[in-house]
Amino acid sequence: MKSKTPKTFAILMLASALLVTAGCGNSGSKESSSEGSTGTDPVTFTFFGADASPNWNRMQDEVGQEITKQTGVTIEAEYDVNNGGDQKIALMAASGDYPNIIYPKGNLSKLVDAGAMLDLTDLIEEHAPNLKKIYGEQMNRLKYSLEDQSIYTLPTNMGVDNVAFDATDGFEIQQKVLKELGYPEVKTLQDYENVLRAYVEKYPTIDGQPTIPLSLNADDWKIMITVTNPASATTGGSNDGEYYIDPETYEAMLHVKRPIEKEYFRWLNHMYNEGLLDKDTFVQKEDQYKSKIASGRVLGLIDAEWGYSDAENALKAAGKDDSTYAHFSVMLNKDLKDTTFQPTGFDGYGIGISTSAKDPVRIIKFFDWLASDEGQVLRNWGIEGKHYNVVDGKRVIPEEIQDRKTNDNAAFTKETGVELYSIFSARYGDGVKDATDNYYTTRFPEQIIAGYTPAEKETLKAYGITTWKDFFPSEDEFEVKEWGAAYNMPVPSDTDYNVQYQKTQDIIRKRIPEAVLAKKEDFDKVYDDFLAELDRAGAVEMEQQYTVWVKERVALWTGKDVK
Repeated sequence: MKSKTPKTFAILMLASALLVTAGCGNSGSKESSSEGSTGTDPVTFTFFGADASPNWNRMQDEVGQEITKQTGVTIEAEYDVNNGGDQKIALMAASGDYPNIIYPKGNLSKLVDAGAMLDLTDLIEEHAPNLKKIYGEQMNRLKYSLEDQSIYTLPTNMGVDNVAFDATDGFEIQQKVLKELGYPEVKTLQDYENVLRAYVEKYPTIDGQPTIPLSLNADDWKIMITVTNPASATTGGSNDGEYYIDPETYEAMLHVKRPIEKEYFRWLNHMYNEGLLDKDTFVQKEDQYKSKIASGRVLGLIDAEWGYSDAENALKAAGKDDSTYAHFSVMLNKDLKDTTFQPTGFDGYGIGISTSAKDPVRIIKFFDWLASDEGQVLRNWGIEGKHYNVVDGKRVIPEEIQDRKTNDNAAFTKETGVELYSIFSARYGDGVKDATDNYYTTRFPEQIIAGYTPAEKETLKAYGITTWKDFFPSEDEFEVKEWGAAYNMPVPSDTDYNVQYQKTQDIIRKRIPEAVLAKKEDFDKVYDDFLAELDRAGAVEMEQQYTVWVKERVALWTGKDVK
């Protein structure tokens, strides 16, 4: 699967020029240390993160300063803002110019095939007892592929043994809407539509501006989160990115090709033609989407909380907590089951060390310190006496700190750094306790409930539940997915697959909006033409190749002889 084919001189020159234009420079040259890989002597490592981090404060926050004090390490970070690292990592791979540490998200294969990533197996074995302890029996899941069993990244966007105590996505409705309508049942698309329609008819404007019943974020790759993925979720599909994977045969297909999902997009088309879907959905930029939410006039969303939390935090800071959002499990009909909490086992995107790093031992030791009990408590809770206290042996967040976390979260995070450093190393997930009988994270039932706003608590009480998760089927109603979450699975970049995949994505991102915006009488033709175009673009062959990789991952992780 690995390929290290030399790039042409022309590509190298073009990529280098683009990198200079982008301000990357010689990213590996920043690493410096006066004493090598031991001690806490000052050292700076360059880092690229494929996700945005709007609250990053160059480690000048309180937690960042404490990390530097304890380890001597400073991170000089660059974060992608919009495209998940796609363009920047492609340029890195072409030029051979890498930062010391990389969080590549879905682009790991480009770096592996370019020979950019170090195999961390021996480094972990020799220098990282805390990493070994945390990953434990999950270590096999860190391996890159059945053919290449190197460990190139440490999965960090998910905690080991994580138990989700709350729902942070689904279909959202403002608290004030639910209260006004007497807290109606919301279980199907029709229920959801009825709520939005009833409120906008009663209140066509909010603060002098037109009320928006439903808005979606279709800017760049976010179209997957708020437009296409919900089609799978509302029809019983498990979240495997752009695919549906048959749990019996492991065969993969683009989930939008499932006949039942056509009915979800028909509903979106209906919502648009009824004037209930924001007419700007497919032309607005992400900042415009968030600005509308922050105004308090968007009644409903279909999004993950991380996708709109900045805007929701602005509502809280402005004293408009009744305009924050409740999370509902919403299905096409009552006969279908929401798989949001189907367990995937341990899986996730991760952080790795590039071949440009002059002192990988120091870096792995840095990761290992962050993975220690001391490092995890610092990252999750902050500094004792400032951000939490220990009372009768229990870590407790003072009321004034909790108030800032709830109602002024962006400023609080930027100032303190609490929960800002999770991707930089391994960690235990929610629900895991340390040797002091305290949770490693602050996301456990009592603390989650304490973090709700008064309006959220009022809504939850009205529905007779304690957290939003209570609206959803629980994880113990499902089997663990043997392949994890397919969207985390790296695929080789040296095959035709990526070209075919990009073609299908371009088609989906063009044709789905056309179908949603079509006249009702034209919807079937537009959608059927869209499916035919996918197959002409090689979707079937692409799905067959992806099926092979899914089966290989099952074989690697379970030891099954999967044919």
